Amino acid sequence: MRLSLPNTAAAPVAKFYSNRATAEDKVVKIYIVGGAVRDRLLGLTPGDRDYVVVGASPEQMIAAGYKPVGKDFPVFLHPQTHEEYALARTERKTGHGYHGFSCYAAPDVTLEEDLARRDLTINAMAEDETGRVIDPYGGEQDLAARVLRHVSPAFAEDPVRILRLARFAARLPGFTVAPETQTLLQHMVQSGEAKHLVAERVWQELSRGLMAGQPERFFTVLDSCGAATDLIAGILPAPGVLACAAAQHLPLPVRVALWLANCDEGQINALAQSLRLPVDCRDLSLLLVRQRQALLQPSILCAEDRLNTLERCDALRRADRFKLLLSTLPCLGANVAVVDTWLQIHAVAAGVDAGAIALSVRTQEHIAPRIRDARIEAIQSLA
Repeated sequence: MRLSLPNTAAAPVAKFYSNRATAEDKVVKIYIVGGAVRDRLLGLTPGDRDYVVVGASPEQMIAAGYKPVGKDFPVFLHPQTHEEYALARTERKTGHGYHGFSCYAAPDVTLEEDLARRDLTINAMAEDETGRVIDPYGGEQDLAARVLRHVSPAFAEDPVRILRLARFAARLPGFTVAPETQTLLQHMVQSGEAKHLVAERVWQELSRGLMAGQPERFFTVLDSCGAATDLIAGILPAPGVLACAAAQHLPLPVRVALWLANCDEGQINALAQSLRLPVDCRDLSLLLVRQRQALLQPSILCAEDRLNTLERCDALRRADRFKLLLSTLPCLGANVAVVDTWLQIHAVAAGVDAGAIALSVRTQEHIAPRIRDARIEAIQSLA
């Protein structure tokens, strides 16, 4: 059987037919699957579309012009849209962790078999070229009931799914974890499976959970099943701080800093190393822990201590990062006046003409003290 390219510009889902169909020929079909189907049914704007091809072989895909890119299983890029098309497959557990699987992809794998290996029922739906939803595992019913439920016991074979479920809880307001799924999560943790996750996968899901609409729910799910200890060193955010960050649409480094705001430097450095946190997230977290007390109480600091705080934050050279640091303060209980005060302090200190002072001073060793004195005087003028 020979494949022809689908006209995806005209129809997002299309059929492949042989050029000479007979009773023995198998029709090759393409389905949209997973998140795009779920989000459409929820009335949300779908992100990237995932496609599953049923009834085709890798050789047929390549002959039709698709470019193979999958390392662990057959995935192909459409030659025109560059969207990903995966052959329908089944998986078998062969070892621990995220990579402990072997997959089988062949024309005889059915759509239902492919959907059965997915994590949650709400992600195990497909849509054909007519827009008809194929839902063999009750995903639509669970969407209506706002329930996060595993598709099959195979959920327990992949520890990443603990994190994915936590992320969906953070992203989808009002959704609860099905009791049987909660029990399964606990068994996964007790078996030690979560300890086999690599840092990159934990951070990938954690960062997405932090940026969700209700990031605190991510940590609630991990804590409730016991996975927080294995995956994030048991560090949970203070109540309300991440909800505040989400309400203000604060960026990822700020949310990480707020999550870790009650840690000490040793804990932050250890977690940064174990999870391989991005440098900007680690550094902002350390700055907040070191300077939190001073930043929250500018009114009790003298002008020199205010300048000392700016210098410890490297605020005059890295103003944008300093403003990110200030954006954490309202979520830690500071009022707007505290942030405004620091913005004024920063503005007058940065407004000192260091170049002019340098030209007016005869000896080089006196330049830095004169600039510092001028900044302190400028800060004093705010009182």
